[in-house]
Amino acid sequence: MSQVAFPYIQEQEFLDAVQQAIVNQKIDRLVLSQYKGELVDLLKITIRVIQLNNAFVLNAVYRHKTQDITKNYPLNESEAMLSELILKCKQANLFTTDEEVQLKKNKKKALLTRSQGNAIAQGDPQQGHDRSKHRFVDQDSVFLQHLGITDAKAQVIPSMARKWKQINKFVEIFSGAVDQIQSNDRALKVVDFGSGKGYLTCALYDYLQNNRLKPFVTGVELNPKMVEFCQNVAHASAFDQLDFFQGDVRTYAPEHLDVMIALHACDVATDFAIHTGIRLNAQMIMCAPCCHKELRPQLKAPMVLQPMLQFGIHAGQQAEMLTDTIRALLLKAYGYETKVFEFVALEHTSKNKMILAIKRKDFTEPDATVLAQIQALKEMYGIQKHSLELLLNDQWDQQDIGCKC
Repeated sequence: MSQVAFPYIQEQEFLDAVQQAIVNQKIDRLVLSQYKGELVDLLKITIRVIQLNNAFVLNAVYRHKTQDITKNYPLNESEAMLSELILKCKQANLFTTDEEVQLKKNKKKALLTRSQGNAIAQGDPQQGHDRSKHRFVDQDSVFLQHLGITDAKAQVIPSMARKWKQINKFVEIFSGAVDQIQSNDRALKVVDFGSGKGYLTCALYDYLQNNRLKPFVTGVELNPKMVEFCQNVAHASAFDQLDFFQGDVRTYAPEHLDVMIALHACDVATDFAIHTGIRLNAQMIMCAPCCHKELRPQLKAPMVLQPMLQFGIHAGQQAEMLTDTIRALLLKAYGYETKVFEFVALEHTSKNKMILAIKRKDFTEPDATVLAQIQALKEMYGIQKHSLELLLNDQWDQQDIGCKC
């Protein structure tokens, strides 16, 4: 039994249902709303069970009018916290794999109802925990409203469903990589080149903050109106260590960074961004290239491939694959474990390729074997120059970068 003296027996019954769902690993989420306590401007609390540092904890997101605050509680200390919140909230909804349990209170009575119709689909309990953990972006997060992803009721706006999926996939990929890198005092300096409207930049900051890391994030964007908009979103979301810089990869020159991100930086702007990451010894480099134009005019089909590459679309695809292969191999040569994979499905964006690179601890000098592989590919296709290679060899001739798309 709870140590809190509940006015209504239904409150104790609801708490018992929550505790039972936790013990049986059947809880999906607990939502507490209509808060009437001492916390100012608190709208609601969303609670899930997640795995953190090899232990399960209660993850509570306190949603205020202008910010979200996340706290984690050991399961063996959760009863007192849950009791206090249930006591101070007029409505509570528990969603499990079996049922939904709702508690509603007013000054005269409390009503407890159970519904099978809204139960979460049954699955392996451990997978259920992983889903809670790996959703990563909480739909209740206030920054999503400021960005126009969700409405005032924290529901995803239908026209933004694809962007919502892209955001979640991006943070999922990032979360799996960030555990592999070293950081001093868990502080991370992140630079996002070509941050646009700030969807992914804000989501990344939110994830780092909610996972007890110390994010120092800068979004770099050419469009001054976008910069102003994103800075206002950061301020309204209480993202104190998130700022936006008007410029590009040539004009923003950080002295240090841990993570370099460049999603859809046009043409060879991707090469400049990767070079910045390598030069500053970034522990993680993430890029989603687009607008591959540099190698296409240089491409000379080997004799055996001429029947295939006589078709323009095939030649374009080959040039794109060759461009990103050389990028990936250069990252590998310069000490990075590198992967190339599909970012999100083609129905969500045509620019769906991701290059993810994690710095190896044992790197000393460029790998001659990999550099020889690059040279062989260039000779096979008649490639005379690749911008990233020129930058790494200090041979760049100050040509313009990027395209206007």
